[in-house]
Amino acid sequence: MPCALQGAGEQFQGSRKCVYHVRMAKIQCQGVLFDLDGVLVDSTPAVARVWSWWAKKYGLDPEEIVRKAHGRPSIATIRELLPNADAEAENREVERREIEDVEGVVPLPGATELLQELPPHRWAIVTSCTKRLAYVRIRAAGLPEPKFIVTSDDISRGKPDPEPYLKGARALSFSPVDCIVMEDAPAGISSGKGSGARVVALQTTERDEFLRAAGADFIVKDCSAMKLDRFNSNGALQFILNTEQR
Repeated sequence: MPCALQGAGEQFQGSRKCVYHVRMAKIQCQGVLFDLDGVLVDSTPAVARVWSWWAKKYGLDPEEIVRKAHGRPSIATIRELLPNADAEAENREVERREIEDVEGVVPLPGATELLQELPPHRWAIVTSCTKRLAYVRIRAAGLPEPKFIVTSDDISRGKPDPEPYLKGARALSFSPVDCIVMEDAPAGISSGKGSGARVVALQTTERDEFLRAAGADFIVKDCSAMKLDRFNSNGALQFILNTEQR
């Protein structure tokens, strides 16, 4: 992919100087597949409240559980941590609490603008939450509603398995290799890469080293760093990415 040095500068965090390099990359694709939480919507406070409650209920470490639950179907986390529990019942209670808790659920920077730039048939949401919860958060954040959405209700194997993004590309009638995946979690990045798509990772949730280790092709601050440049004569979308590398 063509990539050119855009500029460089310095930031100071306390007494430590951080040197950063801003690069501009141009990428082309036919469709864009967005994760929801951590990419389009900031639901972190609500997720942390619900999963911290659940962790304390079973004497587990809330911080560890919140981190483990991010980017995966909730029932997969429950089955892993409580193999002898009634996972379906536990999952219904977690979902009920998440649906009721929308305080602080807001769009992440650039998300609304990017979705409004794209033709509705060129993008889809691929999320690990249920369809009901996904629409609650989409509406709470005031985002455009997707024409295509893949949720945990539509799959048998969740992220990091490639199935969610394979289905997302199929919904758009494109090959995954012609799609860009927008993700913030290592499990989602692995899912996107496994499908054959290129992955743009956002720095909204995890540290850069975890994003790179999962296989991200590009790392950007958030959706505001991705701008639709133009439609090419072959019908492809061309985007400009501003990436920060420290």
